[in-house]
Amino acid sequence: MEAREQRGVDLAERVRIRQDGDRWTVPSASGDGKYSVMLAEQRCTCPDHQIRRQKCKHIFAVEYAIEHRVEDDGTETVTEAVRVTYSQDWSAYNAAQTEEGERLRLMLADLCGLVEQPEQRMGRPRLPLADMTFASVLKVYSGFSSRRFASELRAANARGLIAHVPHFNSVSNYLSDEAMTPVLHELVRLSSLPLRGVEKDFAVDSSGFATSGFVRWYSKAHEGVIDNREWVKAHIMVGVETHTVTSVAVSDWTSNDNPYLPALVADTASRFDVREVSADKQYIGRANLAAIEAVGAQPFIPFKTNSVVLRRDEGSAWQRMYFYFAYRREEFLQHYHKRSNVETAFSMIKAKFGPAVRSKSRTGQINEVLAKVLCHNLCALILAMHEIGLTEDEIGFCTKSLTAAQEVSH
Repeated sequence: MEAREQRGVDLAERVRIRQDGDRWTVPSASGDGKYSVMLAEQRCTCPDHQIRRQKCKHIFAVEYAIEHRVEDDGTETVTEAVRVTYSQDWSAYNAAQTEEGERLRLMLADLCGLVEQPEQRMGRPRLPLADMTFASVLKVYSGFSSRRFASELRAANARGLIAHVPHFNSVSNYLSDEAMTPVLHELVRLSSLPLRGVEKDFAVDSSGFATSGFVRWYSKAHEGVIDNREWVKAHIMVGVETHTVTSVAVSDWTSNDNPYLPALVADTASRFDVREVSADKQYIGRANLAAIEAVGAQPFIPFKTNSVVLRRDEGSAWQRMYFYFAYRREEFLQHYHKRSNVETAFSMIKAKFGPAVRSKSRTGQINEVLAKVLCHNLCALILAMHEIGLTEDEIGFCTKSLTAAQEVSH
């Protein structure tokens, strides 16, 4: 049992948790104020959840209170929790995992081979941008420090994946270079293309990656100073079948999520046939619903309790989806719950490549998050090769590196 879960259990045993519809009210552990938990959406109004976007002790407390409900006469009713499981093709998963490191390096080298070298008319000759992009992304994949990563570069050079072995400081410098940001954005887009025939339904959400800095602010709502680690926030759109990221934006931790949806949808729709888009309540808005319908897709974003239809909404996406949500709720929720796949994608990225970034500069932090997303997409392609039979020819950009590696080995 993790620390937050244990604190949640302790809290549930000390305080009275009350239910009001789909909302639970949990008193603060310090006795100052209360927090609202929406269990179905795994959301809480406490600062810990608002920043981490993961389960806090108040959510754990509500789950424990439901399983150990105390009746008015003092008797305790223990509800046995049923764990929902999903089928897994373990032979395909095992095959993908055991060859991931090998295939990812080959696919990454071929993908980076598409990066054009900027024109240079004066000054000291620059290192090949394709090689430095490969080195920067592979460093994030390996998780090594700059110095320990030097042996990886020598091995890649020996196999013909990069033409030069750069100094470890050069890798760090390029990873923090603003010129690397648009390159990584484009590689994320290209890495999702092999799955455009598979992905039709998409989900949007955001999550934070911790940095080494700390921030302090005064919260009027919580009547006190809050001190917490600073974050960079990734806004992503994923295909719900393979969890591949089709579009990504990285922002400051204070940014609002809602305005990022139209750009993510438009970027994905330029390369994919988008059939439906699901997102949680924070993305509800007339502009967002219209943006989704503008690309020919169906939005599935639940409405808030204070949402209303105005006269000016007649014939709009807002009116259509409001009535859909109000009168066909069960059908609506079946589509909406595909949104959980974007949370799965974030869990996959953080579990494999870490929930934090090491770079000190803001540009480096943005590029590091983009590199994590790119590595995730390549891993999704490798798994798709085993689960759905995606071929190397269909992936396209991996063929060149496979051939080059075979020639070097001979």
